[in-house]
Amino acid sequence: MDPMFLAYSYFRRRRFEDCATACGKLLEKNPYDQAAWALKMRALTEQVYVDEVENDEEGIAEMLMDDNVIASVSRPGTSLNTPATAQGPTSQAVRPVSQSGRPLSGVVRPGTQSGRPGTMEQALRTPRTAHTARPVTSASGRFVRLGTASMLSNPDGPFINLARLNFSKYASQQNVAKALFEYIFHHENDVKNALELAAMATQASQFKDWWWKVQLGKCYYRLGLFRDAEKQFRSALQQQETVDTISYLCKVYIRLDQPITTIDVFKRGLETFPGDTHLNTGIARIYEGLGDLNNAVKYYKEVLQNDNTNVEAIACLGTNHFYTDQPEIALRYYRRLLQMGVYNAELYNNLGLCCFYAQQYDMTLTCFERALSMASDELMADIWVNIAHVALGIGDTSLAYQVLKLALASNNDHAEAYNNLGVLEMNWSHIDQAKSCFLSAMQNGPHLFEPHYNFATLSEKIGDLQSSYKGVKKSLDIFPEHIDSKKLLEKLQEHFSML
Repeated sequence: MDPMFLAYSYFRRRRFEDCATACGKLLEKNPYDQAAWALKMRALTEQVYVDEVENDEEGIAEMLMDDNVIASVSRPGTSLNTPATAQGPTSQAVRPVSQSGRPLSGVVRPGTQSGRPGTMEQALRTPRTAHTARPVTSASGRFVRLGTASMLSNPDGPFINLARLNFSKYASQQNVAKALFEYIFHHENDVKNALELAAMATQASQFKDWWWKVQLGKCYYRLGLFRDAEKQFRSALQQQETVDTISYLCKVYIRLDQPITTIDVFKRGLETFPGDTHLNTGIARIYEGLGDLNNAVKYYKEVLQNDNTNVEAIACLGTNHFYTDQPEIALRYYRRLLQMGVYNAELYNNLGLCCFYAQQYDMTLTCFERALSMASDELMADIWVNIAHVALGIGDTSLAYQVLKLALASNNDHAEAYNNLGVLEMNWSHIDQAKSCFLSAMQNGPHLFEPHYNFATLSEKIGDLQSSYKGVKKSLDIFPEHIDSKKLLEKLQEHFSML
C-alpha cells in the first residue's frame, strides 16, 4: 500500500498519532515532501484542537484587570456581571445562585462557574472542553512539490522551527498556509506568529478571503484586542455569513459585557440560519445569565423543537421546572436524559430530588444511593446536603444532623452544610455551636444570604441587637428582596428608635 494513502487513511479514521508517524517516515525519506508535511501538521493539530467557540473561561486576572467593559455601574438587566434581582423564579429564595450572582444553570458551561471567582484556587480551575472533529477533504491524487529548507524536520527538536519560517512565502500558498496557521495557533499556541501569518495571507488574498479575517479576529481575541477582533469578524460576516463567525462575534460582545448587543447579533443570525441550534442556545444562555428565565425557557424550547436530543436544553428546562414547583415535569426531562444514555451522579441526584418533591418516596433513596456510588469527592458533599433535606422533609432531624456531618467530612468548606447545621443547632438551643456554624458558612459562602439572616435571627434571640443589625444589613446587601430580612430590619430599627 502506498505510504501516503495509508497516512490519509489514518487521518480519515482519526488515528492521528499513526498518521503523524507515517508522515514522519515519509519526511525522513524526502524532507521536501510538501504533501506529507502538510498532512502531518493537520494530524498534530487535530490531536490538540479545541473549539474556540466554547473554550472561554474568565479567570480572576481578566475580571480584575479588564479595561474593555463599557460601564462600571450598569443598568439592571444590561450586564452579565450584575446579579439578577428580579422576583419569581430568579429569586435567591427560590433558586440558588452561583458566586457570580447568576441563577444556577442546568449544565456546567465555561463561564458559569467562575465568572467572578472568589478565590485564586477557583480561578485556577481549567474548563473541560471536548475535542471537536473537522471534516477532511478527500484527495484524488498525490501532489509533491519541493519546499524550502525550513520544511526539514529534526527528530530531536520541534517539527517546525518557526524562527526559520518565511511567512511571506507560505502566505501566498493557500493550500499550505491554512494548515500552517492552525498548527501554529492550536499546536504551538504561538499567537504572535499566527497573527503575522494571517495578516500576510489576508493581504495576499487581497482581503477577499473571509476565512483569514476570522483567523485574524481569533488572534486579536486571544491577545485581548476585542475591538480589533470585532472589526475582523464583522468584515468576515459581510463577505460570508457562517454560524461560527456569528458565535465568535458574540464572544467578543460577551467579554465587553454587552449582552443586549449579543442577543441582537444572534437574532440577526437566525434570520439567515432559521432554527439553528447553536444560535438559539446562545440566546438562551444570555437570557439565563441576565436572570430572564422566561425568555431563556422560550429559546430552550425552540432548541428542542429542532434538536430533541440536546442535553443542555433538556437539563436547563428540567432545572427551571423544578424551581417553579413542577417536580413531576422536571422528572420527565431528567428521565429523558437517562434514556439518552447520560449516566452520572448529578443526574441521579436531580432524579432523587424530583422524586422526593413529587412524593415518589420509593425511588428517592434509590436514586441518591446510585448518586453516592458514582459521585466524585467534590460532588459528594452536595449529595449529602440534599439527603439532609430529604431527612428534614420526613421530620428526622437526627438523621439530617448525621448526614450534614458526613457532608462536612467530604468537604470541610461547604457553606450550605454549615448553614443547615447551624439551623439545627439553633433549634436545639445550642447557641455557641450555631453561631460557629453560621460564621463558617459566611466565610465559605460570601454569595449566600441565608447565613447572614440566620446569624441575625440568632443574635436577636440572645439579645445581641448590634450583631443582629449588621447581619440583616449584610443579608439585604446580598439579596435586597428577602422579605423576612426586611421585617427583621424594621423590627430592629423600631427598637433602636425607642431607645
